[in-house]
Amino acid sequence: MKRGSIRTQFTLTNFILLAGTILVCVLANLFLLERVYVSNKMENLLEVRDLVIQGADNGVFSVVTDISDEEKLELQQTFVNDLERMCQQYNLTALIVDPAYNPLVYSAMDLDTVKNKLYRYILAYRIMGNAGIEISGAEILEQGDNYFIIDTQGERDSNRQIEIWGWSESGYMYLFAVSRESIAESAALSNRLLVVIGITAGILAAVIGWWTSSRISRPILELANISERITHLDFDARYTGREKNEIGVLGQNINALSESLEETISQLKTANNELKRDLEQKTALEKQRQELLSNVSHELKTPIALIQGYAEGLKDGIADDPETLNEYLDVILDESGRMSRMVKSLMSLNELEEGRDSFTMERFDIAVLTRNYLSSAEILISDSGAELVLNCPDSLYAWGDEFKVEEVLMNYVSNAAHYVCGEEKRIEVTVESVGKQVRISVYNTGNHIPEESLSRVWEKFYKVDKARTRTYGGSGVGLSIVKAIVEGMGQEYGVDNVEGGVRFWFTLEKVEQE
Repeated sequence: MKRGSIRTQFTLTNFILLAGTILVCVLANLFLLERVYVSNKMENLLEVRDLVIQGADNGVFSVVTDISDEEKLELQQTFVNDLERMCQQYNLTALIVDPAYNPLVYSAMDLDTVKNKLYRYILAYRIMGNAGIEISGAEILEQGDNYFIIDTQGERDSNRQIEIWGWSESGYMYLFAVSRESIAESAALSNRLLVVIGITAGILAAVIGWWTSSRISRPILELANISERITHLDFDARYTGREKNEIGVLGQNINALSESLEETISQLKTANNELKRDLEQKTALEKQRQELLSNVSHELKTPIALIQGYAEGLKDGIADDPETLNEYLDVILDESGRMSRMVKSLMSLNELEEGRDSFTMERFDIAVLTRNYLSSAEILISDSGAELVLNCPDSLYAWGDEFKVEEVLMNYVSNAAHYVCGEEKRIEVTVESVGKQVRISVYNTGNHIPEESLSRVWEKFYKVDKARTRTYGGSGVGLSIVKAIVEGMGQEYGVDNVEGGVRFWFTLEKVEQE
C-alpha cells in the first residue's frame, strides 16, 4: 500500500474522525456533564416551586376561602397529586409549613431535621438580609424573588444535595431537596465505556474504511491507467464502469476527452497536410513569379523590337523627309515610354507585395484630395469625351497613406477614361461616409466586364480587352497595384457590373469627429 494512496487516505481519515469524535465526547463528559446535570436539577426544583406558589395563591392552604368546602377539597387533592407525582418523578424531598411553622405537606423520612434546616435558612435570611446571606457549608447557585437555590456539602460526597427554599407572599414556607449524585464518578465510568466502544469502533472503521476505499480507489486507478494510455496517444482505452456517482461522470468525461483528442489530432494531421499543400502552393507561386518575369520579358519584346527597328531605319536613312522622321521618332518615344511605365509599375508592385514599401498612415481630407486630383486629370477625362460628375461632401477626413490613396484613385479614373463608351459617356466619382468607413467609387458608362473576369482583373497582366489596352498604352498591372495598396492599409476593394456600366470602389477608415 502506497503511503499517499487514496486507500490509505480514506482509512486514516475515517480513523481520525472517529478518534476525534470519541475525544470530544470524553471532554464533554469531563467538563460539561456536571453543569448540564445541575442545570437540569435546578429546573426541576423551580417547577415544583411554581406549583407551590400557585397553590398558595389559589388558597389551597388557607382555612378561610371564598370557595366551597367541596371545591377546596378538590383543589387540595389536585395539588397533593401533582406534588406527589413531581416528587416521585424527580426524587425530591418536600416540606411545606404555614406561617406558624406547622408542617402542612412533607415527604421527608426525618421531618425534624428537614424542618430545622428550613428554620435555620429563614433565620439566616432575616438576620443578614437578601444581599448578605451566607449559609455555612453551602453554595448559592441562584436566587430570585423570595427563593434561593443552594448546593449543600455533606459529610460524604454522596450526601450532597441541591435545595430550593423560600416563601410565598401569603407567608407559607417550603424546602425541596434532590440528592446530587457523584457526577465525577459517572463521568469516569462513561469515559471508560467510551474508550472501549471507541477501540472497537476504530477497528471496525478501519476494516470498513479499507473495504470502502478499495471500492472507490479501484475505478480511480482504472481512470489513471486510461489517462496514462491517452498520454501515449492510445485512444482505444475506454472506461467501462457503471457508477452513477462523480467517478462515473469522470469516466464518461475521460471517454469524451479521448474521442475529442483523437478527433483533434486527426484534424491536426489534416491541417499538417494542408500546410504541406500550402508550401507546395508557395513553390507554385514562386514558379508563377518566374513565369511573371517571363511574361514581362515577353511584354517588352514588342516595344524593344519596334524601337530597334525604327532606330535602324533612322540609321539607314529610310526616313528622308521630316514627316516620316517625326513618325519614326514618335513611335520610338511611345514605345520607350510604355516600357518605362511598365518597369516602374512592376517595381512599385513588387515593393508593395514584398512589404518593402512602407505605408505612412495619417489623417487627411479625402474630399480635398479627390477634387485636386480630378482637376489635374481634366485633360485625360476631356480627351475621352465623357462628362465628369462628382458626388462629394465639402470635407471628409480619413486615415491612410495620402500619396498611395491618390495612386489608387488615379488608376481607377484612368481606367474609367479609357473604357468609357456609349451614347452619353459619363464618369461619376463618389465619396461618401458608410458607417465607420469612407467609400470611394468610380463609375463609367460602357460594357460590362464578363463574369468570369470580375475576379481576375486584379491579376498582373490580365487584360479583358488586350487590343484596347495596347491602344492606350496600359501595362496591365494598374489594378494589381490598387489591390496591393488597399490590402496594405487593411481595407476593402472591388468591382461591380451595374446598370449602364462598371463601378470600381475601395474603402478607407473614417476619422470619427468629436
